[in-house]
Amino acid sequence: MSEKDQSERYKAGMAVRREVLGDAHVDRATAQMTEFDADFQTFITEGAWGSVWSRPGFTKRERSIVTIALLAALGQDDEVAMHVRATRNTGATKEDIKEALMHVAVYAGVPAANHAIKIVKKTFAEMEPAPEPGQ
Repeated sequence: MSEKDQSERYKAGMAVRREVLGDAHVDRATAQMTEFDADFQTFITEGAWGSVWSRPGFTKRERSIVTIALLAALGQDDEVAMHVRATRNTGATKEDIKEALMHVAVYAGVPAANHAIKIVKKTFAEMEPAPEPGQ
């Protein structure tokens, strides 16, 4: 792949990454990047975001649902929480995630789904706005 193609894929990936995860998250990840993980950050920006998330076959909502199910099946707690937070930007609903985790229970095991449900519930609770003072 030419340097120009990598640059275009990186730009496309960064645009999708920001759209899905939000500027604040991507800015934090970029600010924390070091020489050690710079190649990895480029790889995920080009590969995950610029190649897969940028494809036309699924909507961002559908990709979000599939991603959460896969991460739950793999026991990737931090990534599950990150992608649950991203549902604010992808349009995946609580009902979508609930259904995805039912599939996880059947195809990856009840313990994986049970654990992911705990992570998802905690993340949704953290996403809810704080009550107004005096309420």
